[in-house]
Amino acid sequence: MKYISLITCLFASMICNAQNELEADLKAVEARVIEWRRDFHEHPELSNQEFKTAEKIAAHLKSLGMEVTTGVAKTGVVGLLRGNSPGKVVALRADIDALPVTERNALPFKSDVVAEFMGVKTGVMHACGHDTHTAILMGVAEVMSKHKDKINGTIKFIFQPAEEGPPPGEEGGAKLMIKEGVLENPKVDAIFGLHINSATPVGTLKYKSGGIMAAVERFVITVKGKQTHGSQPWSGVDPILISAKIIDGLQTIVSRELDLTEEAAVITVGKITSGVRFNIIPESAELIGTVRSLDPKMKTKIIKRMTEMTETIAKAYGGTATISFENNTSITYNDPDLTAAMLPTLQKVAGTEKVVLTKAVTGGEDFSYFQEVVPGLYFFLGGMTPGNTEAFPHHTPDFVIDESGMLLGIKTLTQLALDYLNQN
Repeated sequence: MKYISLITCLFASMICNAQNELEADLKAVEARVIEWRRDFHEHPELSNQEFKTAEKIAAHLKSLGMEVTTGVAKTGVVGLLRGNSPGKVVALRADIDALPVTERNALPFKSDVVAEFMGVKTGVMHACGHDTHTAILMGVAEVMSKHKDKINGTIKFIFQPAEEGPPPGEEGGAKLMIKEGVLENPKVDAIFGLHINSATPVGTLKYKSGGIMAAVERFVITVKGKQTHGSQPWSGVDPILISAKIIDGLQTIVSRELDLTEEAAVITVGKITSGVRFNIIPESAELIGTVRSLDPKMKTKIIKRMTEMTETIAKAYGGTATISFENNTSITYNDPDLTAAMLPTLQKVAGTEKVVLTKAVTGGEDFSYFQEVVPGLYFFLGGMTPGNTEAFPHHTPDFVIDESGMLLGIKTLTQLALDYLNQN
């Protein structure tokens, strides 16, 4: 019995020491992660143009001895870290692109980069936190490369370009990465991703099983009328009036036809173009907008009813109208079984009281395309200074993140990967 007790104590001591070493390495990498994040923030690059960002990522992964593939989906980088023991393959993903937003905060590493976006000169800014995601995943890669003995399987590090959407006429983002085989060779069994959030306090993780972010559809409605003098509307067909009636009608789909106790949905017209002069009723009008949905059946119904309503309303007022849809993201759907299995990991890392079940949001994420192929879990990481009551929204010039929240991101992705691979 003495020998058994001694062996048990030695084994427990070895596990404790190994965990302490991991904790020490996680804490030690924090300063470098913040340094990388500031560099990425100061030198942002737009979607499908993340050349310098990709170079920095690839150089880091190569320095860790990983198998590195560059030029994936134009500018993406993939690193492969094989553990000392065989097993499953888990993927960790970070998005690396910035936005056409001119920064106006007072950060010492504020972006002064200017670029051209769709023919317009604009500032470029990491106004959504992708710089933090990239730096966090680089930190996870560094820590894990020192602990291959703890990895029962393989970790695939995916640094994805163009999450905000590729330029018009180009392919890009998660869709193109999947098309080029990022989830194969070796085949990925599960994928994890995070998004830092400026309105969530540092130290907090938010999760939801099932749909956590919306499917996003872009729609274009073209209305045809009959041009005439503005003083004689009876001699023409007014496409602006028809457009107004269509907009009014579309809103009744959400307010009167959908069971909003099931999931939320949004129909927004964001742009109307028509006419050239105050006294001319024009020949045509164009409406551009977005549909957000969190349930596949609801999405199908919305598209069907929008099509019927657009055509019918235009016809009722003597004109014609057509509508087309373009899918931007699918529903970011957290696999229920995977979410349930990994919830204890989230609670272990952050503390049970700091892991919050959240409601779905109507923003979109192209991480959703990975989740259509393999089970995935996507969660939110707190990035708001404790005590702050009003955070600047994402995609705005004043957007800021509290860097003290990034260490929890490093720890969480690291532990998710380890626990998933060691479950079976």
